[in-house]
Amino acid sequence: MSRPVKHSLTIRGHRTSVSLEEPFWLAFREIAAARGLGLNELAAEIDEERGAESGLASAIRVYVLDWHRRRDA
Repeated sequence: MSRPVKHSLTIRGHRTSVSLEEPFWLAFREIAAARGLGLNELAAEIDEERGAESGLASAIRVYVLDWHRRRDA
């Protein structure tokens, strides 16, 4: 398992850092490309939908997992 890697994102004009394992970054980039979105746009969408009790990194991981489950169904 890879260690988390920190990347900066800009969400609605605010910079933030997110730490994800490399396989999640790869899948996150693939999903954004498949949807015709930039990483910042997809992160903003996920950020808007997540609950206050969930961190952005966790919300991205769940989004990636759900995306692949739906695709493979």
